[in-house]
Order: sequence, then structure tokens, then C-alpha cells
Amino acid sequence: MAAKVVMKLGGGLITDKSSFKTAKKGVIDSICSEISKIIANGHSVILIHGAGSFGHLLAKKWSLAAGVVDEISEQQRDAVVKVRSDMAELCGYVTDSLKSFGVEFAVFPPSVWAKETGRSFIGDLDIFENTPKDIVPVSFGDVVRVSGGAEFGILSGDDLMARISLEIPSVTHSIFLLGDVDGMMNLPPNIDGSRLMPVWSAEEHIETSHNSEQDVTGGIELKASRASQISRGVDEVWFINGNHPERISQLLDEGSTIGTKILG
Repeated sequence: MAAKVVMKLGGGLITDKSSFKTAKKGVIDSICSEISKIIANGHSVILIHGAGSFGHLLAKKWSLAAGVVDEISEQQRDAVVKVRSDMAELCGYVTDSLKSFGVEFAVFPPSVWAKETGRSFIGDLDIFENTPKDIVPVSFGDVVRVSGGAEFGILSGDDLMARISLEIPSVTHSIFLLGDVDGMMNLPPNIDGSRLMPVWSAEEHIETSHNSEQDVTGGIELKASRASQISRGVDEVWFINGNHPERISQLLDEGSTIGTKILG
């Protein structure tokens, strides 16, 4: 049966988060190569990606997630323009790679079609449903318009994942590709004794680490929360190591792989 896959490329997977605007082109290429195989096998893909070092560092510096602050409003507005430009640049690395593997795509920057932040953002999700099957819709976390005094805010790719996975008809798989870990771990990955959890549900407590110096959208906690919500409407919700993209095809072909299946 043909799968309909919504896939998120984590910002820490496709960029070096510690180095300003550094894309991991080899990683991007390996994932896009796998996407081309998935499509050739009759499946369809909707692709979302995070910001990593193309968005989080500047957004953190100028407190863009909190909205306009009078004392630094001029610098903030300049930063909004720059982050949007940087996100378009990062998306260009992804789409150039897709193109090199013969994959057609259509890019939908949230700053153009969405406003407000969080799960209740406003925007026409039909653009993702109405794209022809062999064309991959691509979107990403972005700075969007916010009503009232805030003026702008950050719409996370994880919130895009939740809404698209649940509201687009017939989605079979919602897959979060992580960097450097095989899935949900019971402890932060750098702690001795940390182990992969093959299945995780929201009732199970986990200890996590979140680098608030680099990440302005909630890190693994937000991913876990949104994935749990998605699992109430989509049967196959997974955290998978994006450095091993062949595991995506293994999941689609065999029904399981190395990673974490998320339950509601």
C-alpha cells in the first residue's frame, strides 16, 4: 500500500547548530536520495525542516520568539528579515538536493501563508494536500506575523508537523528525523546508561536536556509532545536517526525499524 509520509528534518540534523549558518550538505544529500527512492516506490512525501544554525542563533540573540520589544524593535525587525532570508537559504540547500536526485518540489514559506504561533496558528493547509502526488511540498519553521502588539513570533516546524499530519487526509506516517540519536532515549544521550526506547508514550517520564542557548522552540520536549498528539490520529509516528535514512524505507517496507514508535 502506498504510504503518505510527513517528514521533519531536525535543524540539528541538517545544520551544525554550534556554527552560524553551516549546512550539513552530505546529510541532506543522503536523506534526499532516500526520498527519491521512496517516491519511486509509489509513496508520497510532505517535507518540513527545522532551522538549526540558520535561525535559532539570531532569533535567540534578538528575542524574536517573545515578539516586539520597544527598546530593540528596530534591530528585531532587521533580524526578522534576516532570519526569513536565512531560512530560505537553508531551504535552498534542501531543494537543490531534491532536484539533484530528480525530485520535484514546491516550497511554501510560512511567512507567506501562515500567521500566529503554536498549535493554533492560522493558515490554509490545503496547499499541502493539493500538491500533485509526485511533487514534494516543502516548508519549515519560520518567523511569522502575530496579531496584536507582539507583531511577530516563531512558528515551529514541530507545530507544522502536528497540524499537517493530523489535518491532511490519509497520512499514514509522521516521521521526525533526529541528529545523532537513534530515537527517544530514556536519559540525555550524553549520560552513561542512556538507552533507546523502542516504544514511548506520553505517560512515560523521560529525562531530557534542552540547550536554551541555541534552541528557541522547545527542543525534544516539544517534539515529544507534538508526536504524542499526532499519534492519536496517525498510526505510525516515529523518531528515527536521520543519519541512517535507509531506516525510513525499512519502516515503510517492513513495518518497523531502529527508532522509537510514539504512542498517544
